Amino acid sequence: MSVPSSTLQGVTTTASPESSYTARHLSVLEGLEAVRKRPGMYIGTTDSRGLMHCLWEIIDNSVDEALGGFATKIGVVLHADTSVTVTDDGRGIPVDVEPKTGLSGVEVVFTKLHAGGKFGGGSYTASGGLHGVGASVVNALSARLDVEVDRGGKTYGMSFRRGEPGSFTDTAAGASPESPFEPFVERSELAVVRKAKRGQTGTRVRYWADRQIFPKAAVFSYDELVTRVRQTTFLVPGLEITVRDERRLPGTPGADGPHEEVFVHHGGAADFVDFLAPDTPVTATWTLRGQETFTETVPVLDERGHMTPREVQRDCEVEVALRWGSGYDTEVRTFVNIIATPKGGTHLTGFEQGLVKTVRKQVEANARRLKISAKDAGERIEKDDIMAGLTAVVTVRLAEPQFEGQTKEVLGTAPVRAIVTRTVDKQLGAILTSTKRDDKAQASLLLDKVVAEMRARVSARKQKEISRRKNALESSSLPAKLADCRSDDVERSELFIVEGDSALGTAKLARSSDFQALLPIRGKILNVQKASISDMLRNAECAAIIQVLGAGSGRSFDLEAARYGKVVLMTDADVDGAHIRTLLLTLFYRYMRPLVEAGRVFAAVPPLHRVEVYGARGKGTEYIYTYSEAELQATLKRLDRAGKRYKDDIQRYKGLGEMDADQLAETTMNPRHRTLRRVTAAHAEAAERVFELLMGSDVAPRKDFLIAGAELLDRSRIDA
Repeated sequence: MSVPSSTLQGVTTTASPESSYTARHLSVLEGLEAVRKRPGMYIGTTDSRGLMHCLWEIIDNSVDEALGGFATKIGVVLHADTSVTVTDDGRGIPVDVEPKTGLSGVEVVFTKLHAGGKFGGGSYTASGGLHGVGASVVNALSARLDVEVDRGGKTYGMSFRRGEPGSFTDTAAGASPESPFEPFVERSELAVVRKAKRGQTGTRVRYWADRQIFPKAAVFSYDELVTRVRQTTFLVPGLEITVRDERRLPGTPGADGPHEEVFVHHGGAADFVDFLAPDTPVTATWTLRGQETFTETVPVLDERGHMTPREVQRDCEVEVALRWGSGYDTEVRTFVNIIATPKGGTHLTGFEQGLVKTVRKQVEANARRLKISAKDAGERIEKDDIMAGLTAVVTVRLAEPQFEGQTKEVLGTAPVRAIVTRTVDKQLGAILTSTKRDDKAQASLLLDKVVAEMRARVSARKQKEISRRKNALESSSLPAKLADCRSDDVERSELFIVEGDSALGTAKLARSSDFQALLPIRGKILNVQKASISDMLRNAECAAIIQVLGAGSGRSFDLEAARYGKVVLMTDADVDGAHIRTLLLTLFYRYMRPLVEAGRVFAAVPPLHRVEVYGARGKGTEYIYTYSEAELQATLKRLDRAGKRYKDDIQRYKGLGEMDADQLAETTMNPRHRTLRRVTAAHAEAAERVFELLMGSDVAPRKDFLIAGAELLDRSRIDA
């Protein structure tokens, strides 16, 4: 009697009825078959993001051991054969037989959906894996998975092929999913593979993603892995995670050989906020903590195996670390049991509600000091005003949270919202009303910033009608001192910000009025590094620059609305000119950063000297411009060697106003001959750091800098 072949999870066998397909195979594969048919339901997608999600599931199981206080070290290795190994020194997966299924704990964890230590509350009070499907889903979607467990002085091992337990016959080349595989038929065997050191416990999982599920283009992202691992070590203080990349992929740190990094942090969420914050602090990093209980109705298995509803009391711990900075970007990260929830949920909603409620209350209580006039009375503090410049990490810990889907991107547990709101309201309110000198000063700065953001938002809304040149000209609201250009082509047009009225007169004659506009500024503009947003908007020079560009400022800046394709800072080639240029760059970097990031801000490079070379045999006089003292000396030596005569009285330009129109056009404004330096975000960021050091509010670092550099000063370089 012939027996047809049967296919189990992509493995085709032709054998006797007794060994080809048994009831035991049905019990193991019935759940995992659904995972293979609909992987998107469990991991979101089957591209690189889904591949990374599988890795997170295995890593999170090890992190749960660390959260419970049972593990201190985790290792992740990306092998050259596309497999990945995750190890930990936790308790190890249970190896004894689970009475209901008759299977070992290892096999239950890796073959049964909704099974594991996260149910019933016996093993984990708060964990990242909540649905009990993580390890089994990864197993179902792997061409091969090997697990080893150290417990009781022994090392136990088990292997799976696409979710089915069995044994591989590996060759001398090493473990491979292509090795011959023999599935277990009568019963599974959790083999003892060797002895373990006394007291050594832990789990090692190595798996090869199934390329029947994941395309070849799907690869593990080293940068994404490192970002997640670093984030985890911030949230679990003292946990050490080692990442090793052996793939030698081009464009990765391990391109030239195995690359290893170790991550460990001890400061918790406060350190994470300091790491994430991009700007100068306005407040210290505050940590808000709270703990409450709530009751929810959950279905629980009774002794007869029936699901019955039961009232369960849960503990919810809240930890929020937050800090306001001088910028206007917002960075808020939310976590549930150290699992990132990028799309938020009830904890984020509660945080924002508590924040808005508390800050509004304090603004109203301090309305007199904040000078909130009748003009401002109709405006209310909005969430965006408060969130500007905020960096925060919101973490909640609770047993069995409800997520919207296995990808755990949104928290759905409803009572968490009110608990987080009350924690923020109580703890942040206490800080903002504290009588301690430091807390009082920082609270005052924060409220000033929030009110200034509100005024800036209102001001930006009122100025929106002048965002384009046509509207601006029709409203006749542009500054009178602007010498605009005729062209409406934004890509071609250029705005020169000129130092002083004397240079403006020469520049008007030197420019091409078709596409070059001029805006003069008087001396040194406001130091926006130290000034508030409202002070900046009240400053005539800063306001004129923002108004002429027509794209707004800060959070409301719209690059598409900018009226000029290039902004050129044209200042004198001396110390004062460099100072003015730095002040302008600080303004652009802090309040119009997209313009800098788009590479549309430039610095003109005017010459320092003009050498007049006499022509030979009736030829005309030649003029050579140099841009530094070293270049001048090199030019003079070259002329001497060539036997050319030049005028001894070499002209040294002290400022742009000393040039005539032809000279300024030839050297600085004519696109065919000029030199422009493009200002990048890196340059602006470095300039802002130096400017904060030299002109910021903190005196001590500036004093140390001046003392340290005094001996290195070349007095001849002082332009006095």
